[in-house]
Amino acid sequence: MPATVFFECSNPACAFRFPAPPAMLQCPRCGSSLNSVPEASSLAAANPRDETAHRPLEALLDNIRSTYNVGAMFRTSDGAGVGHLYLTGTSPTPENPRVGKTALGAEFAVPWSWHANGLQAALQVKAQGSQLWALEIGPDSTSVFQAAPEMPGEPLCLVVGNEVSGIDPGILALCDRYVWIPMQGYKRSLNVAIAFGIAVYTLRYAASVPHCGKI
Repeated sequence: MPATVFFECSNPACAFRFPAPPAMLQCPRCGSSLNSVPEASSLAAANPRDETAHRPLEALLDNIRSTYNVGAMFRTSDGAGVGHLYLTGTSPTPENPRVGKTALGAEFAVPWSWHANGLQAALQVKAQGSQLWALEIGPDSTSVFQAAPEMPGEPLCLVVGNEVSGIDPGILALCDRYVWIPMQGYKRSLNVAIAFGIAVYTLRYAASVPHCGKI
């Protein structure tokens, strides 16, 4: 039995439509009885796993302050096949139960480690043979959509920084490349978890996206 199903209130004046546990009996808005919505069986199949071999991709989360952002990045990392998350400085770990609110179990699937000093962690990653790419806007930054097709053959570690302060300048100095996400609106940046998701999936699947480098 599914954990939740969709219901619609039987009262036409209310018509509240929402997901809830199967045992739900009354509309939470007006108290009327509920009608269950038939399941769309054609959409019930699980999203197929991508078994394609990819070059190693890791990420370093430098002083992320929000547990919910970290949880979201764990979930994205699981979906994109990120091999390891380096959590540094103030970045909360899955030991904090609030990380699980957005990770939804992905925190148990993605290997991770915590490091008090992000610069030392970055040096360790480079010593292991990985390139460091910073998700950071600046004079030397390139659109991630243009940079992705030029990914190096060696392992790559994407670095994302604090929601307010950005990436530690010592870590930035170690990075081999800086990439950013083009913006068209009034705001000049995205939520860090959203930006991370765009960048990770672009780096993961750039080779299969037609004309990606021309964006």
